[in-house]
Amino acid sequence: MDMSDIARHARALYDAHGDSAEAEAAKQAQRAKSFGDTATATEWQRIRSAIRELRGASVS
Repeated sequence: MDMSDIARHARALYDAHGDSAEAEAAKQAQRAKSFGDTATATEWQRIRSAIRELRGASVS
């Protein structure tokens, strides 16, 4: 998944879940990791980081 896809997913998750979007992404990452799917877990971590940046940008 490239950075534009990450940003798009992050924005959609943030729009849908608001301030709980980062926790949702963390939950999805942990779920993928528990199934041994490290690639998907890494993508969810990247989405989580992008959400964190979105939240920071909206605070200013």
